[in-house]
Amino acid sequence: MNAADYKCPSCSAVLKYNPESNSWKCEYCGSEYRLEDLERNEKKFEDLSIKETMDVDEYSCPNCGAQIVTDENTAATFCVYCGNTAIIKNRLTGMLKPTSVIPFKTTKEKAIETFLNFKKGKPFAPKEFGKKEQIEKITGVYVPFWLYDCFADGHFNGTGATVRTWTSGNYRYTKTDTYSIVREGNATFEKIPVDGSSKFDDDTMDSIEPFDYNGMVDFTPAYLSGFLAEKYDVDDKEAYKRAEYRIDNAMKSYISSTVSGYTSVTYSTQNINKDIKNIKYTLFPVWMLNIKYKDKMHLFAMNGQTGKFVGNIPIDWGKFWLTFFGIFGGSFGIMALILYIISLS
Repeated sequence: MNAADYKCPSCSAVLKYNPESNSWKCEYCGSEYRLEDLERNEKKFEDLSIKETMDVDEYSCPNCGAQIVTDENTAATFCVYCGNTAIIKNRLTGMLKPTSVIPFKTTKEKAIETFLNFKKGKPFAPKEFGKKEQIEKITGVYVPFWLYDCFADGHFNGTGATVRTWTSGNYRYTKTDTYSIVREGNATFEKIPVDGSSKFDDDTMDSIEPFDYNGMVDFTPAYLSGFLAEKYDVDDKEAYKRAEYRIDNAMKSYISSTVSGYTSVTYSTQNINKDIKNIKYTLFPVWMLNIKYKDKMHLFAMNGQTGKFVGNIPIDWGKFWLTFFGIFGGSFGIMALILYIISLS
């Protein structure tokens, strides 16, 4: 099976998407193209022989002919021999075709700079987190997301209590008043994001939100050039469970914000009805870096559109204690010298 790519109409070199200029620039002849230019040449790429087979995981690189091996959920990858981007188009058709995409707005250089700034001020970071060959592995990935539009209405019944305490003579009194609380409310939610890949940690993907939906455009495979991409392996029904969880929490927070003036509040019933209005499948840009330390992978992720960065650098306790005892030993030596000088006087 063949994989597809996007080539320069002038010299046939592979084109890569440039987030800064929102264009495709040829690194060899210097030609630069806008999306409409590539669309006019799309017929060339449609002539590639691409079968509708989903269980094949070996592809021929269109640039050098080498075999590219992927898992079944990879939609765009790199050839390890020539570095060419291979866009596996049959994994981007039919139900697998995203309706939209948010293109990368930050470059790899910016992602590396952000990581290095994040590492600053962490003197006890393990040496693995400072190695250039590790940091250079940071990779731009288009992550599949489901977007849900939903209408929700909630009905809450509960009890509020106010407690007042006072002292009179030798006695201390406590008075508790209880009140019935009834709250109803509704809300419309638009484009609730849930990542559609089991490969990516849900908490990490939540942490790099929000994405600016004003930057969303109609999907075309050309935006994948120069990046990795995944197709969903968590369908919209399964992913909706997480969307429901987010809706429920938002409704509970909204309703609770209208209840005040009580010492304590307990709810006996909380009913939230949800009605899905629309579901969209899209791809969001994420810069990702995995660094292994003591047999554990540490993930760092950056929103490829806004630059929001998340991750956690562990402490090298060996380095910490070496520094601690070095400082302590030095301080102890200075103190001993001072006491010695005082004893001589």
